[in-house]
Amino acid sequence: MYISEMKRYRQFEPVLISGFKMLEWNHPEHNHNHYEFIFIREGSGRHIVNGHSFPYEEGAIFLLGPDDQHYFEIEQLTHFVYLKFTDAYLGRDTSGATPAIQQLEYIIKSREIHQMGFQLAGEDKLVIEQIFDILLLFKKDQIGNQELIWLQLFSIAHVLQRNMPELRSSSTKSRDLQAMFCYIHKNIYDPNCLRIQMMAEHFNIANDYLGIYFKRQAGITLRDYIQNYRSTLIRQRIAVGRVTLKEIAAEFGLTDVSHLTKIIHKT
Repeated sequence: MYISEMKRYRQFEPVLISGFKMLEWNHPEHNHNHYEFIFIREGSGRHIVNGHSFPYEEGAIFLLGPDDQHYFEIEQLTHFVYLKFTDAYLGRDTSGATPAIQQLEYIIKSREIHQMGFQLAGEDKLVIEQIFDILLLFKKDQIGNQELIWLQLFSIAHVLQRNMPELRSSSTKSRDLQAMFCYIHKNIYDPNCLRIQMMAEHFNIANDYLGIYFKRQAGITLRDYIQNYRSTLIRQRIAVGRVTLKEIAAEFGLTDVSHLTKIIHKT
């Protein structure tokens, strides 16, 4: 069920799958209260995201989050396949699946660096195509197939994760700010990887210059960005209420619960 108000689409179900073909896009520019994986099964055109226009063609996949504004300009008949899910869905019982959750979280929280979408090739393109075909089979009974849908979500995240910028950079490592965001998001659970010395070595940048470069490009200090991002993830876990503070502290490599509470109070 959806309610459109001020061009904002609201989803109340934890997860929804939809597939449809269109010759002309008939939705206004809008945002949502949920996340969307949008797979282009066939067709071509342009996807306008937050005021930026990106071409799309068969096999492209986009990830949108809450407050991302978008619409499509269709050039050729396009078959769209959507997988839509909410924060509540991400907070479901995931006992034993922490690494997979972290990988999915990495993709979701890094979505601002890949507004242009993923243009996959070779086996990755084929795998994603087959995953979305499987999701369409689950469309008729989404409640009964929730566990299987959950596994497909992890599979999508795994394929897209290995196509992120810092994993495709050369041996000299890209200094691109987008790759730095990716690196931080991916290693937020390992404080050692976020030390200046480690990051400088990874991006082949002098220790003293790394902080200057990041502040100049991002408008915030590297330390503050890491602290704010970590605090956001911790608060989300606390809000879900399915894990203890001790477990959260251990997940983020913190020494104890008091260290965790200090991080929260600082932001």
